[in-house]
Amino acid sequence: MRIATFTALALVTSILSSFGQPKQIAPRDANQPAAKDPAFEPVTDDPRLPRVLLIGDSISICYTVPVRTLLKGKANVHSIPDIGGPTTNGLVNLRQWLGDSKWDVIHFNWGLHDLRIMPDGERQVAPEVYEKNLRELVRQLKATGAKLIWASTTPVPQPEEKLGVKRRSADVPVYNTIAKNVMDENQIAIDDLYSFALPRLAEIQLPVNVHFNPEGSVVLAKSVTAIIESVLPGKSQ
Repeated sequence: MRIATFTALALVTSILSSFGQPKQIAPRDANQPAAKDPAFEPVTDDPRLPRVLLIGDSISICYTVPVRTLLKGKANVHSIPDIGGPTTNGLVNLRQWLGDSKWDVIHFNWGLHDLRIMPDGERQVAPEVYEKNLRELVRQLKATGAKLIWASTTPVPQPEEKLGVKRRSADVPVYNTIAKNVMDENQIAIDDLYSFALPRLAEIQLPVNVHFNPEGSVVLAKSVTAIIESVLPGKSQ
């Protein structure tokens, strides 16, 4: 069944067009005006519904609006106010992103920025540092008491030498394996977006780009929505 509405696709298209190359994000000033992007718009909670937080990079920002549409009437779906960036950025900003409110479900990812190849030829965050950072981020997230869901990092397409921001497709499984080990040790559910997206990249990913086309963002939103809905309060586990 086709789930995308014209409005949802238009919103996702505007999100995609608003992003240039990924970048490291500085700590957000609490007095800074809210971003205009639909994914960043403040959410007015329905107090009868559980609260969901999406944490991730521009891939997650592009599926935020469709997830909100799919979970309308079932959950209040929030997004962090910036691109999540690498794990180093998460360590700086996570406490502020979480705030003081209660979260019922947190769907989160870091990785695509961590494995970015910098001008010196090294990854932005080395695998061993990525693991260390991820363990600390998981520790902080577990302290919220929310149901946690890890989203695996989505594929880097070929030919990778033509990408605007240098990444190696072979690095994605390496970082995903590190993350899976951390999540398994902490009994955290995994939304395997990598395996979900890989066989259909030609249809859902933009050409020579880590981002997804509007239809692709809606397809990813279906996977995200399904696993979130399965752990919402009141659902039998």
